[in-house]
Amino acid sequence: MIVAAADGSALGNPGPAGWAWYVDDDRWAAGGWPHGTNNQGELMAVVDLLEQTAAAGLARERLTVLCDSQYVINTVTKWIPGWKRKGWRKADGSPVLNLELVKRLDELVAGRDVAFEWVKGHAGHAMNEAADARARAVATAFQRKSPSIPAGPGWSGAAASTEAAAESAAVTAEPQPALFDAAPEPERDEELVVKLERLLLTPEVRGDASRLAELLHPDFEEIGASGRLWDRDTTIQALLSAPDSGAEVSAVIGVSRPASDALLVIFETSGPRGLARRSSLWVRTASGWRLRFHQGTPAA
Repeated sequence: MIVAAADGSALGNPGPAGWAWYVDDDRWAAGGWPHGTNNQGELMAVVDLLEQTAAAGLARERLTVLCDSQYVINTVTKWIPGWKRKGWRKADGSPVLNLELVKRLDELVAGRDVAFEWVKGHAGHAMNEAADARARAVATAFQRKSPSIPAGPGWSGAAASTEAAAESAAVTAEPQPALFDAAPEPERDEELVVKLERLLLTPEVRGDASRLAELLHPDFEEIGASGRLWDRDTTIQALLSAPDSGAEVSAVIGVSRPASDALLVIFETSGPRGLARRSSLWVRTASGWRLRFHQGTPAA
């Protein structure tokens, strides 16, 4: 059995990005792009791992992938069949993001004994930390415009996958929704925070701990429908455990500015649990707009 960790990194998300998989110090690989997303890196790490192990004649070996991305795990184990039935569209009819990578991943896992195991990122897991360090090193190299990118030895006996390399180089041409605008124009702030609210309801964001950490303010709090007060860490864990809520923004009631760097959004969502009225307080920080407080109440 092969056990490998796979991880991605994006400085700014999107921004200089890297990916890496790691088995041991003699078997690992990394790569990246001048501009990409964390999710692209997470997907690419698994794609390259599958391609290199297949090239080494190990396609019949059981492969366990240690991954801190619920987005990748759910993509492979839950979402792909439904996306394919809908012509590679999500439940809301919007196109699947990172489609070429997702399709390639679907092809590579077909017929192989592959299991995914979630591990908590940045929690001292040795293999996950090794993959993360290598992915971040690539992202940092692109950020610094270094002529040397740490690619690693790859899998012993397997040539570097030219198809994966081509995919890695081409993937940034696919348009991706940015989580933050570094310096949004004042008249566009209201539009931006509504966009972020919609992103927070998508399973791709709700299933990605790193993106949730970027969207939720360090002091984030939420009062849920039951009246319970949730903090940031508890909220992130709850979203990761059930990323596909099926809810979507059905109406924006209003966006007001209680302070120069704060926006209050009042809106409605609809989904399997019915209609809910919600309010969110967004504050502008050095890294962009982040959600400071949220409350949701089921509509009568």
